[in-house]
Amino acid sequence: MSDEQSRKRPAGGDDPTGPAGWSPKDSDGPRKPGRARRPRRTGWRRLVPTWRMVLGGFLLVVLLVAGALIAGYMLVQIPPANKAAVAESNVFLYADGSQLTRSGEVNRESVPLSRVPKDVQHAVLAAEDRDFYSESAVNPEAMVRAAWNTATGKGKQSGSTITQQYVKNYYLGQEQTVTRKVKEFFIAIKLDREQSKDEILEGYLNTSYFGRNAYGIQAAAQAYYAKDSDKLTVAEGAYLATLLNAPSAYDVGAHPENKPRATGRWNYVLDGMVKKKWLTKAQRDALKFPAPGKSRARQGMNGQRGYLVEAVKDYLTDNKIIDEQTFARGGYRITTTIERKKQDAFTGAVQKQLMDELSDERKVDQYVRAGGASIDPKTGRVVALYGGIDYTKQYVNNATRRDYQVGSTFKPFVFTSAVQNDATTQNGRPITPTTVYDGTNRRQVRGPGGPVGYAPANEDDYSNPRITVTKATDLSVNAVYAQMAQDVGPAKVKATAVALGIPERTPDLTATPSIALGVATASVLDMTQAYATLANHGRHGTYTLVDKVTKGGENIQLPGKDPAQAVPREAADTTTAILQSVVDNGTGSAAQAAGRPAAGKTGTAEEDKAAWFAGYTPDLATVVAVMGQDSETGDQKSLYGAAGLPRVNGGGFPAEIWAAYTSDALEGTSTKDFDLSTSGGEVPPLEPPSPSAPPTSSAPPAPTTPPVPTPPSSAPPFPPTGPPTRPGPPTDFPTGPIFTFFPQEPKDGGGRGGGREMDGGGSLLDDY
Repeated sequence: MSDEQSRKRPAGGDDPTGPAGWSPKDSDGPRKPGRARRPRRTGWRRLVPTWRMVLGGFLLVVLLVAGALIAGYMLVQIPPANKAAVAESNVFLYADGSQLTRSGEVNRESVPLSRVPKDVQHAVLAAEDRDFYSESAVNPEAMVRAAWNTATGKGKQSGSTITQQYVKNYYLGQEQTVTRKVKEFFIAIKLDREQSKDEILEGYLNTSYFGRNAYGIQAAAQAYYAKDSDKLTVAEGAYLATLLNAPSAYDVGAHPENKPRATGRWNYVLDGMVKKKWLTKAQRDALKFPAPGKSRARQGMNGQRGYLVEAVKDYLTDNKIIDEQTFARGGYRITTTIERKKQDAFTGAVQKQLMDELSDERKVDQYVRAGGASIDPKTGRVVALYGGIDYTKQYVNNATRRDYQVGSTFKPFVFTSAVQNDATTQNGRPITPTTVYDGTNRRQVRGPGGPVGYAPANEDDYSNPRITVTKATDLSVNAVYAQMAQDVGPAKVKATAVALGIPERTPDLTATPSIALGVATASVLDMTQAYATLANHGRHGTYTLVDKVTKGGENIQLPGKDPAQAVPREAADTTTAILQSVVDNGTGSAAQAAGRPAAGKTGTAEEDKAAWFAGYTPDLATVVAVMGQDSETGDQKSLYGAAGLPRVNGGGFPAEIWAAYTSDALEGTSTKDFDLSTSGGEVPPLEPPSPSAPPTSSAPPAPTTPPVPTPPSSAPPFPPTGPPTRPGPPTDFPTGPIFTFFPQEPKDGGGRGGGREMDGGGSLLDDY
């Protein structure tokens, strides 16, 4: 036996060595009586944590996580919406509610939840988050499950709730980073405390991407089914909900091969609705897959759309309804007064009557521009607007520009002012349709103190020293109307024009006798407004291009129209009567092709740079202008030789466009006659003028009745039988009760569709 084996363990346990394997360093002191000794952990057992260590570690992790959550919640704030999320289109609608176009790069129009049917809301929830209304803002279990499935190769999945997806769309971005996910988590929790479930769902529906460049449920409804969101059916809503998962994978319109996959997802959505009791089994079984329309090119600003958008924007900003910067941010839904049928009719009339007559081989034809506007005189609503051939090719809106002289279309305002103000000639005779004036070419305009230094020329040097106001209007005699403006008072003429609707700020709207010849450069729309006032018996209300404006479902207040009697009815109606004669017997005879009782006036600007026809029926006031402009330099150009004609005048293309448009625009409506309350008397007979007799006054005494002379063989055809045929020259001087020939005949104007008159003054005004 060894020494170690023979060693005896002392009684009482006071052996300093203690039990086998024990040493003093294994204890801080003597072992207490009755306490079991803990065996020493050896080998691999030393690496296994005890339950105390596990519990302590777990509690530490919990504390750390809780601390991190609290810190994250305190530190992460709800940021402002990102720019992409709030960017929207301005949506423009025709008067009937159909879409005209939308402006802005982002195809989005936010709508309130009330404009999304409940079935469509439920379809979205069935597709994306069926427990949305009962769950919290985040679902950790779903997030963990999605992360596990993604990590194990079962496909990239998302465990985000609708609240989290909305946060990503509206406040953050689409980048896949840990930082973004952490922010999304905390913002969703905060948002859930600050907003209701309905508000969050509304935001989600307005920010989600549905494919086809459509952001939000309203844009998606238009892109796939060409309807507003509140018109969507259950089946259509389920299909749009399908797209939220992966738009390009389920768009069967753009990719027919996606049909099986899209149908499967659509069925999944409907089955979810049944499971949640949002849809009965019978209702679900009755539904058929709603094939969406084919993907269409986005309606842009081409054609007339750009001109209409520009005009509407100017109307809203000029009237301080919406400021320009706010408008540019988008989100407005604008119902215009434009009627699709009439708009199409205007476009078609310009194309057929003018554009089809132009040739690329003639340089002057490249200068031709056209502008037009049409107003319902009873309401002041602009029902059609023609700005040019195509906004993407010609950016300037020819309907609203104010840089072309209006020519003789201004003359009716002079006569209206004369009747309104009970004006008289220089020798005291009342100015009426039958008042006789001296229409001698280059006659000096006379005031109370004698000549005023202004002697305008008549077209082709036409002279007639004894001519009634009616016939002078038929033939657009400058000498008569310059003298009439002086008789009435140029300042009064200007005031009448402004009252009728010509803006006071119109360039060259000066209170001088030259105002009568149309030196002012009012726009086509301005002139249409003024003529609409005449058509409405002198009652004027500011025109309107907009019926309704909303943003976010809220109505934007529009200014009242406040119609008022701008000029006495007798003044307006008497003007209408002499303008009817212009169409029946004068330079506007081409307008007869409309087949309606009509009143109108032709006009030609200096050097034939613009030709006008302004006219109206009892139901519609319309002005058409054909202009010349070099697209390279922007300079105004003469229209001599355009369309192969020597001249272009108001009785030609403009009157023909007017007639074609008016006929189509009023097709299917009853024909109405003018209901007029006029002043004036019968047209007195006149003697032939004497070539050597000098004019003595603006209203000579009535002569005896002469025989009508036989026209010289070189004179124009007598009498004219109707609108001139194309392309021959017009008959400048239709017959009437006071028509007389004179030794010096007018030159052949060579224009198209009626007599031509020199308006706008030009170099002739330099003598004034």
